[in-house]
Amino acid sequence: MQASADPRMANGPGGPAASLTDRETETRRDVAKGLTAKQVAAKLSLSHRTVENHVQATFGKLQVANRVELAR
Repeated sequence: MQASADPRMANGPGGPAASLTDRETETRRDVAKGLTAKQVAAKLSLSHRTVENHVQATFGKLQVANRVELAR
């Protein structure tokens, strides 16, 4: 069975990652690369607070507690 190319499907179809928005997925990808909220905000033309909101929403959806777990 081939893995899906969509990173939101990382936990399988219908899994927690499937419920991430496109922006949350972008934010998660940049955080996993080690970018700070301010760096992600500048890259995506958002406020750093909006990026933090996306990160927090992603934590809840993926049931992780910190950025290290999010990066996995």
